[in-house]
Amino acid sequence: MNVPLLDLKAQYRTIKDEVLAVTQELYENQRFILGPEVEKLEEEVARYCHTEYAVGVSSGTDALLISLMAAGIGPGDEVITSPYTFFATVGSIARVGATPVFVDIREDTYNIDPQAISDKITERTKAIIPVHLYGQCCDMDPILELAQVHDLVVIEDAAQAIGAEYKDKRAGSMGDMGCFSFFPSKNLGAFGDGGMVTTSSDILYKKLKILRVHGSDPKYYHKVIGGNFRLDALQAAILRVKLAHLDQWTTARRSNARRYRELFSNEGLDTSIMLPAEKNGRHIYNQFIIAVESRRDELREFLNEAGIGTEVYYPVPMHLQPCFEYLNAGKGDFAKAEAAAEKTLALPIYSELTDEQLAYVVRKIKTFYSS
Repeated sequence: MNVPLLDLKAQYRTIKDEVLAVTQELYENQRFILGPEVEKLEEEVARYCHTEYAVGVSSGTDALLISLMAAGIGPGDEVITSPYTFFATVGSIARVGATPVFVDIREDTYNIDPQAISDKITERTKAIIPVHLYGQCCDMDPILELAQVHDLVVIEDAAQAIGAEYKDKRAGSMGDMGCFSFFPSKNLGAFGDGGMVTTSSDILYKKLKILRVHGSDPKYYHKVIGGNFRLDALQAAILRVKLAHLDQWTTARRSNARRYRELFSNEGLDTSIMLPAEKNGRHIYNQFIIAVESRRDELREFLNEAGIGTEVYYPVPMHLQPCFEYLNAGKGDFAKAEAAAEKTLALPIYSELTDEQLAYVVRKIKTFYSS
């Protein structure tokens, strides 16, 4: 049996006619940069995320970058975040000239540990970037309380978490800004790169709109330096089609997660393999992450030979990346992030998976650890 980590072709087959119709319309009107499709998507995403505004941008990375720019973060500033994340989170902080400051993660959710943040706040701290990893929101209440006390900007890295909820609050609606990625592998994925920033601040919304187009307001007049962060209309049109199906796909992913739990339990594996924890709200399962105590890489190779796709997100925490050596962090400084990098493995979780495929994955894991 073949069980890829993600099967975008299967998803496309369910929406092909809708996608072809909207793209054909764009080919006819030839309006490819920003325009009505982007504006409509922005309105729909803002409504979906429970915010006043949304600003379409060129990628999830650029969503982080433009948010830091809009917040006025730059050289001499410190930004607190997790060392266990995709590179863009920390790379964007460095690109604006600020200093990333790491706080270790919680073992159950792999998200930043709010209780450890206060010790890292200094007079140079200007922002916190909590990362809603794998589709589950961070424990946001203590983070927001700290931000209020110390007058810090909160930028949610919600690249993997569109539709995720924390105590009935949507990802991207709790901080000053929320950053989303529409990379094709995301739950809401484009046919290329794309991103979005959500906010309920009139001031930040205006700044984001200006920074998106090289800082011009009006056109060709520049009081600030921005960038080319525009979202293509073609991607917006496709994303609008997909957004209408997103909750259905999320429900299927959550159902697959429940079925995995049943199967792992039935095989007696739930005591030896750590399954994803669900805390404080709706987990959308951008990834289904298991943690094993031993032989993770051997297991991955075994599953690959059995036709099962897996991935390690992420094998090297940010504090151990060579480009961040200047931060003077070393092995052992963030032990929980390092342990997660060594023990975790992503299994297929996409909505089109069949029960037979799910059972096959768990059965093969059972076979590996029984040998």
